[in-house]
Amino acid sequence: MSEPVNLLELKPLRTIAWERSGDERIILIYPKFRSMFLRKYLVPWLAKPNFHIQLDAYGSFIWQRCDGQTDVGRIATEMQAEFGKQVEPVYERISLFLKRLESEHFIEL
Repeated sequence: MSEPVNLLELKPLRTIAWERSGDERIILIYPKFRSMFLRKYLVPWLAKPNFHIQLDAYGSFIWQRCDGQTDVGRIATEMQAEFGKQVEPVYERISLFLKRLESEHFIEL
């Protein structure tokens, strides 16, 4: 049986491309096809080979700190300092967001 993992100690790391929009929000750049075969044969025919997902202010704040160096506990503390009561319950919010990013293979925990 494995030991339980403390999410607050994990250091998320981005695994996909991204860019900043003009209003400082983050745009995730995600390929439409994961299969190398489909990328090779279908992508050349597409006008846009990638999905672009724009994050809100909170998601952008978290994403910028997913550098593999900053742990989730520190991200939560900085988020509370930046946004105050607007982000409460901050730990649940971050947990759900990071789990979603991980399930989509946008980050590694």
